[in-house]
Amino acid sequence: MTLWTALLIAGLVSLATKLAGFLAPQRLLQGARTSRIMALLPVAMLAALVAVQSFAGAANDAGGQTLTLDARAVALACAFAALLARVPFLAVIVLAAAVAAVLRALGWAG
Repeated sequence: MTLWTALLIAGLVSLATKLAGFLAPQRLLQGARTSRIMALLPVAMLAALVAVQSFAGAANDAGGQTLTLDARAVALACAFAALLARVPFLAVIVLAAAVAAVLRALGWAG
């Protein structure tokens, strides 16, 4: 399979998924349970993305990834603590980036 074939297939699957959403009956989308799920789904997806990007290490011999605790994990913990302290979001980002940069400058990359 060439790159262009894969891109074409991915585009068609994306279009079909979007079309299926438009064709879904309204009665399936207006329930209280569906509304709760749709409200929480982006949060869950973002949390999963942050977890994978923060703790995934290099691929091992078995083809999987290893759990890595490095500067990213410490920066994430720092960001979490700052959010609990109700620090403004932009300051949380800058603080976490600074913690990761300092730890990496000190030689703790993982």
